[in-house]
Amino acid sequence: MAASSAAAAARRLSLLRHRYLLPKHHLSATVSSSAADGIDDGGGGGRVKIFDRDLKRRHRDRAAWAAGETDALTGAVAENLLDRLEDCRKAFPSALCLGGSGGAVRRSLRGRGGIEKLIMMDMSAEMVKKWRELDDATGDGLETHFVVGDEEFLPIKESSQDLIISCLGLHWTNDLPGAMIQCRLALKPDGLFLAAILGGETLKELRIACTVAQMEREGGISPRMSPLAQVRDAGNLLTRAGFTLPGVDVDQYTVKYNSALELVEHLRTMGETNALFQRNPVLKRDTALATAAIYQSMFGLEDGSVPATFQVL
Repeated sequence: MAASSAAAAARRLSLLRHRYLLPKHHLSATVSSSAADGIDDGGGGGRVKIFDRDLKRRHRDRAAWAAGETDALTGAVAENLLDRLEDCRKAFPSALCLGGSGGAVRRSLRGRGGIEKLIMMDMSAEMVKKWRELDDATGDGLETHFVVGDEEFLPIKESSQDLIISCLGLHWTNDLPGAMIQCRLALKPDGLFLAAILGGETLKELRIACTVAQMEREGGISPRMSPLAQVRDAGNLLTRAGFTLPGVDVDQYTVKYNSALELVEHLRTMGETNALFQRNPVLKRDTALATAAIYQSMFGLEDGSVPATFQVL
């Protein structure tokens, strides 16, 4: 899908939005004041190792050059996330954008939020390089700085940012509450934290097809697909991280692909392939082909395409 034109990609993306009855308030936290805006060498983070962060960094390096300049799915998620800025009367002069679909966030800002200074950070040096090159071509005058850093060990000074945005990146952290606590500490008092995280219904069709194929071909299943859902109670997670006035929305996006193989290729260009430590690195060819056939048989649409669900919290 990333290789398609923007118009073709847009036609293949249908957004089904499901609003839960939760307030769409902004998130704010009162934290101790610290040094002025800038980057710190310190950091924190959890010690639980579920995901291989070095492997995920390599995935991000590959995605930096495999993906096109725009992607209909990530663009829609970023646009939806930044809509929340329209609900805020205050301005956010200093902002930090963390990993994930940071390029889509940068393109979707368009002056929203009153941002004057933006720091774009990613664990992949190649992704940061790509963002820098694309930013040079925008010419919108926004002061933008680029940092190579890890969300698990946030290299940002306490109380230095008015706004922190994370679009489809935090679900790969080993300690999600710890990463959110670091974000809260990096915010100024009454700062805003906006995040979009993939939820447990994401790629449910692919998981079912892969499970059936493995049972048929190999007599069992192995953890080939990363457990995307770390969030069971998002509101409680935000409260545990120390945020006040938490608001949670659940959106569902359905993307059509010509085949399951095209879906897998799109996941590669997004940097969303398996990074579990306890993963089986070998996928047999007949199991892969069976997965694609089962996917088509169970979920195929009348036009020959197959749908894939992306749940975004």
